[in-house]
Amino acid sequence: MSTSAKILTWVSIISVVVIALFIFIKFFFVYAEGVNEGDINYFQKEGFVFKTYEGKMIQSGLKNSKVQGSIQSNEFHFSVVDEGVARKLNEGMNTGVKLHWKRYLGTLPWRGKSQFIVDDVYIAKQPAERKPDASSGLQKMGNDL
Repeated sequence: MSTSAKILTWVSIISVVVIALFIFIKFFFVYAEGVNEGDINYFQKEGFVFKTYEGKMIQSGLKNSKVQGSIQSNEFHFSVVDEGVARKLNEGMNTGVKLHWKRYLGTLPWRGKSQFIVDDVYIAKQPAERKPDASSGLQKMGNDL
């Protein structure tokens, strides 16, 4: 084997390793993980080819750098891959939830549109009891007449 062929072989091997490492770090390495708490604004299954669950959670807070003491709403966009997690999230729609997520540096079409992939759901608070409508009392009064 000539010297130029050896150099070309080593350059090719190094190039393949660098590209594989880049793809792994960009799409499969978990960059961060954590938990966010709030109320689910929307949660839906969408997509043309790859149907993924996409959602948005509203997190309330008291931090606002411009106006002292004001309330600020933060939005957390996320994707869900696991059907069981999606089912659990649908059951907790009217309650506050805690979402455990993993963040990747890149998105893949079958994993969703967000870098944040939710892998577990915790119910943070129980749903509030529904108060009777004032209109139901009016209907009863109307029936008594």
